[in-house]
Amino acid sequence: MISVQVKNGNVDAALKKFKQRVAKSGLPSEVKKKQQYDKPGIQRRNAKKEAIKNSRKAAKRERRDS
Repeated sequence: MISVQVKNGNVDAALKKFKQRVAKSGLPSEVKKKQQYDKPGIQRRNAKKEAIKNSRKAAKRERRDS
């Protein structure tokens, strides 16, 4: 559970910090994934696309750093 303390009655700052912590935890993307059911074949296809995208990104980073 994510919690934030309000200091000196500054609710705006606490809300901003709370939103940052929620985004960093990955909760919004998890909720978005769970909103719609995907068939197992579509899940595999999407996972494969994601893996290809990540490998290309890593290769591009590797070429740039060399």
